Amino acid sequence: MGHIRLGDLPRTRKWQQVVALIEGGAGTAQLANATITAAEKGLNLAAADKGMVETIWLLTQIPLAARKDNFTEALRDAGLKVSDNPSLLEIVGSVSDAVDRRLANNGGRTDLGEMAQMAATETISQVIGSRLPSLFGPTPEAVQGQFSKLATNKQFSAFARDFFSRLTTKCVDYFLSRAMAENVGEGKRFATLAQQSEFSKALETHCREASKIVEEFSGGWFSKTNWEQKGITREKAEGFAHIAMKKLVAELKEGARSDAE
Repeated sequence: MGHIRLGDLPRTRKWQQVVALIEGGAGTAQLANATITAAEKGLNLAAADKGMVETIWLLTQIPLAARKDNFTEALRDAGLKVSDNPSLLEIVGSVSDAVDRRLANNGGRTDLGEMAQMAATETISQVIGSRLPSLFGPTPEAVQGQFSKLATNKQFSAFARDFFSRLTTKCVDYFLSRAMAENVGEGKRFATLAQQSEFSKALETHCREASKIVEEFSGGWFSKTNWEQKGITREKAEGFAHIAMKKLVAELKEGARSDAE
């Protein structure tokens, strides 16, 4: 099946405005705003992306599985192929594999779906990995215990924020990297690769700050939906993705305007 790209912005007027801002030395917030504006239509359609929906659904299923008596069986019920005593790395790998299998039966891969997969595996590795002992290999019970803690309003909020922060950074960088690469060198926007790296770090911070808007409602949605529906379906995950992306895009644009004032 064909691979579907996120967008072809270089041929649009809005993208030309982004390139002009880079060449003119615009700041992080202004560039983020212009990039999000140019990509807004595609990003707001994220809820329809099968890869992203499946990824978000799995992120809701693992904490819920960890609350059950048989963690392994619950993970398998969610489509994760794991051993009887799964490690963190095994669970991370099984998430990507599960998304791949789902897409094989339901349509082609997209850039957005792949970025969602990467953001999810990075989030799980960082959030859970940072809570596990580093000197000795954590027991399966310890891994389950840390995932179980995510099934609360507060913890899932922070978990979701980390995921959407990483995803948004990847989306913005996806578009900007092509133009920024052409603006590195003497007399250009970034005199050195170090300057370009510093800009990328500032862009990541901007996306992280904007993702606060997702954190504020994610935990409530997770707890309420799970309680009322006795679980979270892919349909509910799709609705969540739709709301989250709309909020995030609006917040990024608003934040950029405020920073520019």
